[in-house]
Amino acid sequence: MDATFWVGAAFLLFIGILFYFKVPAMLTGALDKRSKKIADDLDQARQLREEAQALLANYERKQRDALSEAEEIIAHAREEALREAAIAAKKLDETIARRQQSALDKIAMAEAQAEKEVRDAAVEIAVNAATSVVAQHVSGDRADALIATATADLGRHLN
Repeated sequence: MDATFWVGAAFLLFIGILFYFKVPAMLTGALDKRSKKIADDLDQARQLREEAQALLANYERKQRDALSEAEEIIAHAREEALREAAIAAKKLDETIARRQQSALDKIAMAEAQAEKEVRDAAVEIAVNAATSVVAQHVSGDRADALIATATADLGRHLN
């Protein structure tokens, strides 16, 4: 019995003790537990990844909706601004037209007033000149009658 025999016997005894205390079953159980835990962790990671992808898709959809809504709001604001600008321009044009017409009316009234004043002054000068000429060349009742007739005719022709 040499050393190789004793090493072989000790090895077999060691293996026997391991089987007696069910060490391989414990190792197998521990490895099974570990593999089950790893499988559970992988499943949980897969679920978390799917949830994260769903959340990402949801947030991307919400972002697209928000951008779309913002674009609609901007377009509406532009339309409203253009409409308000058109209304303001129309009101400005109307105000300018009213003021222009008012100025033209005032000018026409001033022209009419000036014409009337010139006409009245011309009538007065003509009446005074006629009165003076008639008074120098015609005398008495005949002069008064001619002046009255001429004044009446002149007033009728000028109005």
